[in-house]
Parts: sequence; structure tokens; C-alpha cells
Amino acid sequence: MQVHVKGLERSLSRASPARSFVSWGSVSLLAGRCSGLSIRQAYFRSFTWPRRRMQMQANVNDPSDPYNAYIDKSLTVPGAAEGPLRGLSFAVKDLFDVAGHLTGFGNPIWLETHSPATRTAQAVQALLDAGATLCGKTHMDELAYSLNGENVHYGTPTNPAAPGRIPGGSSSGSAVAVACGDVDIGLGTDTGGSIRVPASFCGLLGIRPTWGRVSAEGTTALAPSFTTSGWFARDPAILRTVGSVLLDPASRGPLQLSRWLVARDAFALADPPTGKAIYDVMSANFTKVVELLGNPTEIEVASPLAQEGLGAFVDWMGVFRVCQGFEVWHEHGAWVTAHNPEFGPGIKERFTMAAAISRDQVEAASVKRARIRAHMLDLLGLDGVLALPTTPGPAPLVNTPPADLDAWRTRLISLTSIAGLAGLPQVNLPIARVDGLPVGLGLIGPPGSDEALLEITENLMAVLTPPHQ
Repeated sequence: MQVHVKGLERSLSRASPARSFVSWGSVSLLAGRCSGLSIRQAYFRSFTWPRRRMQMQANVNDPSDPYNAYIDKSLTVPGAAEGPLRGLSFAVKDLFDVAGHLTGFGNPIWLETHSPATRTAQAVQALLDAGATLCGKTHMDELAYSLNGENVHYGTPTNPAAPGRIPGGSSSGSAVAVACGDVDIGLGTDTGGSIRVPASFCGLLGIRPTWGRVSAEGTTALAPSFTTSGWFARDPAILRTVGSVLLDPASRGPLQLSRWLVARDAFALADPPTGKAIYDVMSANFTKVVELLGNPTEIEVASPLAQEGLGAFVDWMGVFRVCQGFEVWHEHGAWVTAHNPEFGPGIKERFTMAAAISRDQVEAASVKRARIRAHMLDLLGLDGVLALPTTPGPAPLVNTPPADLDAWRTRLISLTSIAGLAGLPQVNLPIARVDGLPVGLGLIGPPGSDEALLEITENLMAVLTPPHQ
């Protein structure tokens, strides 16, 4: 094996005392046993594993971060002196670039194999320019390829609304930072539900905007044709104000949504107590809701596409997984192959699945994706708003074996793929609880209706009260 030592010598010369215990013998042995690893990669592996354990322990004991929301809480950037977000604070998912800092993308090997950012992500800069202060980078699932919020390397952020249960991912840390009251705004991304799911699990407001309405410049995306930047807040007025800062006004669509559609087949995917809890809140405030959304019409969303093999949301989920997986491997497969990173449970299996997707498979799935989008655009028109449960139920317990969640995850992605496949905006409203645990109502609007959804969210949250209050 040919060994290139100059680069490694430079790395060793910069190594901290904590790394000095690494011996050339152990590095060479590790490289020899790991097919495809260079000496440099083996060196990084030999010190990053102990360091990660120390980081995790430090995070758990850090009094300034009791919920383990942050990978770097020391990163602070003051906002502009004036602006609509003046005096507010925000944290960002560790896939947004901040000039002079590394972007870790949820994996320590990614952190080691990339250079510091030269520019700040446009969405982050927009919040700073609007007066908000950046107060740290937050944990996320590895490469954003999970909805759990668990990270084997850095630990799982604690869900303040449901301790002992997952916070949801992949924007886990940003959601937790908002839910625990540490910051006012959490910036994240949503590919297959990574804003909507944590918002529901943590009892937060959250929005996945229309695809393309928020700049992706300076963002490391899981699957660019699905991924869109979104945000969390506790206050609906703040959620809406952030929209006025981040949403591209040139692509603004319908301004008023007055046709309330209830997705009966989506509610069928929810656990019965979850569907009942959401219905009970809406029914208890029915007159107020009708004033805002009009009279409801229950519909079957997927069944009109039955003859095309898309008559159930589980069929839509299959299309989503193929299209997303192919794109994930196209974007990140070369890096995964080159660096052979250690992935946690579920992540490795998803990359293996993604690598096996053929071009024929993705071409067939892409035709179905286009059909689903056309169907959703026709269904919503310019004034429709579709109501559905954001998730099938409350957050599952931490460390639940992936195999035990397979059926539940299928229902979850069946729900989140509706907006994801069509590139539509969706908000989560934390209006109900099941056994004391938060569950959310999702509202999907036509393309560009983000501002209208944010207005509806603010108005609904002002009038919706649980029936027991």
C-alpha cells in the first residue's frame, strides 16, 4: 500500500495534546485492517472515536446545554441593530454554513474531511440582517437521512415536551433549542419531514416552505430537489415574521385559502387516539375554524390515482423513497465510498438501499412523482388548504430498535411524502395531546401559499383551545 505521509505529518503537527496518544503502529494497523482507508483516514478514525465519546459526555454535563441541542453553542454572531427580528435569537442546523466555521452535517468524518466555510449561508445571513442573533449550531441526524433525531456519535437531544422520547429529525437540535426556550427561532431543513416531524413531536410551530422559496445557497442538502429550508418557533407571530424575511417575494402565490379540505385517507394512517384528539380540538372550536377556513369537505386524496398504482399513500411513499434515495446517492455516494464513514443504526441501511436504485427505477418513479404533483395542484387549486395529521402519533421512545418502528415509519413517511413529492408548503400546528404528549395538525397549501398558511396559523392558534380547557 502506498503511503502519503506529508499531509498526515501536517495533521499531526496541528494535533492537540488529546490526540497525541495515537501511535503510528495503531494507525498503520487500523489502515491495514480497513479496506479502502488511507493512512490519513485511519489516523482520523483512531482519534475521533475517543474524542466523540468525550464530546458526548461533555455535552451531557454542560449546564448551558442541558438538553444536548447544540454541537457548538459557542458560535455566536450578533444581528443587525435594526430589523423585524431585532432582539430575537436563533440557532441553526449543522448543515448551514457560517463563514470561518466547519459544517459537520451530523457526522464527525464529514467534519474532518471538509474545510471551514468561506461564506455564510444566505438564509442565515438574512436572519442576521433582519436583527436576529445567531446563538449556536445544533445537532442533527447523520447527513440528514433520518426522521428520528438520534445520533450515535453525538447523542440524542432531549425532547423537552416528551422526555424519554425522540425529538424527531433530522432537524432535532434546532427543534429542541426552541422547545426548551433557549432561542426564539430554529433554522432547519425538510426533505422528507425534518421540520414537520420534530415540530409535531416537540409541540412546536414549524413550516416546510414551498420548494425553492428559501435560498439554498450555503446549505448542504440531503436531496436537493426535495430539501427546503424551514424553521421552528413557539410564537406564531414570530413564525410569520421569519417568513417575511426568508421567503422569496417573487415566487409568492395565492394570498387567501378559503376551501378547507380534510384528508380522510391521511387521518386513517394516524393512531386512533391521535386522529380523535385533533378532531376534538377542531370540533370544539368549529365555528371559529369555519370563519377562517370555510366549511370542511372530507375527501380521499390518493384514491383517484388508483388506476395508476398510486391509490394509497403507501404507494406515494414508495415513489418518494426511490426518487429521494437515487438523488441522495448521486449527491453523497462518492463521499460515502471514499471515506467509509461509521453510520448509526438505520443510516447505513438507507445508504445501502440508495446505492442499489437503478436508473430505470428512478425514471419510472419520476413519472409517478410528476403525476402526484399534478394531482395535488389540481386538488388544491388556488384556494385549497388540506388538513391532515402531521405524524401518526406522539414521539416513540428513545432507542426503540429500528425494526420495531418499520410499520410506524411507513405510515409516517406516507404522511410526509404528500407535500414532499409535490414540493408544497406545510405547517404544523401543535394543537392536541395524546396521553400528555404533543401531536400536530398539518395544513398543506398550493405552491407559493406560504404567507397565507402562516397567516392562517397565527389566526388559528389565537382561537383554538383544547376541549378540556
